Amino acid sequence: MVQLVDVTNPSKDYSLELAVSYEDWSYSPTGDNQLFPAGTLANSCSDWLTISEPFFALAPGESKQLQLNIKVPDTLSANSQSVHTTMLFVTQMNPRANAQQEGANIRLAVRSGIKIYHRQSQTAKQDVEINNLVYHKKDSTDAFLELEYLVNSNTWTEGNIRIEYLNQETGKLTKTNDVSFYALPADKRKFYSLIPNDLAKGRYVATVMLMYGDQPDIKIGEIAFNHE
Repeated sequence: MVQLVDVTNPSKDYSLELAVSYEDWSYSPTGDNQLFPAGTLANSCSDWLTISEPFFALAPGESKQLQLNIKVPDTLSANSQSVHTTMLFVTQMNPRANAQQEGANIRLAVRSGIKIYHRQSQTAKQDVEINNLVYHKKDSTDAFLELEYLVNSNTWTEGNIRIEYLNQETGKLTKTNDVSFYALPADKRKFYSLIPNDLAKGRYVATVMLMYGDQPDIKIGEIAFNHE
């Protein structure tokens, strides 16, 4: 399996000396990217990859197309992890001196990453389950909702989280902007959402909707609370 990677030097006056490397990655419980040495994680595919030119140079404005070869091991079975991934980095090896500021000599280098992703040839299944939903009243911090959910998919999953607040005394419905999420299989995630500043005091039911997949599928959680 071969994928093509295009690399361009946007500079008009500076040549780039570049190197290709790999690192493993995962999402943190709150959805942030985390990096690890290549081959560290159980779902790593860094050992499957070879690149046509691990070191190369680009003149100002020049582009180059690299061939990324992915060789899936023959020992990969149906019981193996459904998704394997790693990150390919292209790193500038000749940092450019920046203008001095207050006597400091700053050198800048560019590093760009691409997520490499392989999924076994099986029917894709996307499933997300809400495990817990808690209202935290205002103390030293602002009031917020804490959502816990589990990703039971066998593929990379993306979707949106939507929250609506219904005032049970006045019937007023307050909606928040959707927040995107991205997840790998078996991710256990937490999501924190501040209660809107303009939400009046009173008794509420908060409805949290996880929307994902092409349809999309929707999972709903609700919690009643007194907002003071």
